[in-house]
Amino acid sequence: MQYVIIGNGIAGVSAAEAIRRIDPDGPITMIGDETGPPYCRPMISMVLEGRIGPERLPVRGRDFYDRLGIMPVLGRRATAIDVDRRQVCIGERRCAYDRLLIAAGADPRPIRAEASNLGNIFFMRRREDVHGIHHALDAGVRRALVLGGGLVGFKAAYGLIQQGIPTTMLIGSAYPLSMQVDARAGAMIREALVARGLDVRVNLEVRAFDGNGAVRQAHLSDGSHLDCDLVVVGKGVLPARSFIPAERIAVDLGVVVDDHMQTCVPGVFAAGDVAQFVDIARQTPWVNAIWPEAVNTGRIAGFNMAGRPVACPGTLSRNVIRIFDLDVMTAGLVNPPEDGTCQILQAEDHRRRTYRKLVLRGGRLVGMAMVGRIEQGGVLTALIGSRTAVRGNPERLLDAHFNAGRLVS
Repeated sequence: MQYVIIGNGIAGVSAAEAIRRIDPDGPITMIGDETGPPYCRPMISMVLEGRIGPERLPVRGRDFYDRLGIMPVLGRRATAIDVDRRQVCIGERRCAYDRLLIAAGADPRPIRAEASNLGNIFFMRRREDVHGIHHALDAGVRRALVLGGGLVGFKAAYGLIQQGIPTTMLIGSAYPLSMQVDARAGAMIREALVARGLDVRVNLEVRAFDGNGAVRQAHLSDGSHLDCDLVVVGKGVLPARSFIPAERIAVDLGVVVDDHMQTCVPGVFAAGDVAQFVDIARQTPWVNAIWPEAVNTGRIAGFNMAGRPVACPGTLSRNVIRIFDLDVMTAGLVNPPEDGTCQILQAEDHRRRTYRKLVLRGGRLVGMAMVGRIEQGGVLTALIGSRTAVRGNPERLLDAHFNAGRLVS
């Protein structure tokens, strides 16, 4: 059996390790557009912050490819998939496969602003991006602008603030982390950011940049302008799918897979940030581009590619982040549609700066958001993931000391 894996991130790595547990000898070719050993992408913000050095990023040693008998093709992107010939194209080069895994991850969502190709405008997706930002900081940055109020945008802003750089965060929505939390939690998060010196501006976008070779000013959607000599774009990501023949392999936002991580084409699988499968809380196809799901779906894909049937029950969005001294944890469906199908429970303690929101549907917990005390967040996330029915009064789940055993059947 000849395996080809597109992507050397954690989904591809997990798949290769699963394959080797079943098939110790089948040739594996791994294609990656970055060089060097696999690394932890979520930790690059810690490098920007200065908390760790870049040498701490790798998640596998430099012997990873040799140890697993993998032929690495690094620094190159897959350009096409020939489904009929069962080949992956890398420019003029072709790699034949019996089993193919698409684990190409995601690319930064582009911005629509004039002159966005000026110097010192960075995304924050790869370790090379952080290296470029550090180089700009060493050259003397006076004021930074961060675009986007999601997790990447916040981590970039946090890292710059920790470096002592005056920073403005520009958010197109009404509050930070709008894809993870609701308006009340978003307001609490904004208060915490502003209290630590971050200039947070909401309901605004960048229309254009000015500068002579490097950025010096941003023009905003309200007609105002902002001086800045460093811009970090954190507007989210999109599945990397430009090389995928959509007329042969079903693609929605991501590559559509079944519960074995297989696409509509036999022998072709997808996992990680590029894969679209049923979300446990939403009960609809979804792309959950988070590290734990990349590990899990990659492992499941690898087992199935090597001939061991393993089914995935679904994926689940969840995040935990510390915003200075404020802990935030979310899971599942936090902002449900206003169609009357969901029960929403909320509790807030202004003195302790805590907030808890629960979303139930059909007697089951499908979403939660916690600000402040998050000690039992893991239990709530497990309830969502297992789709366990809640018995009795679900409002007891709002208590920070609830007994889960007495509330589930």
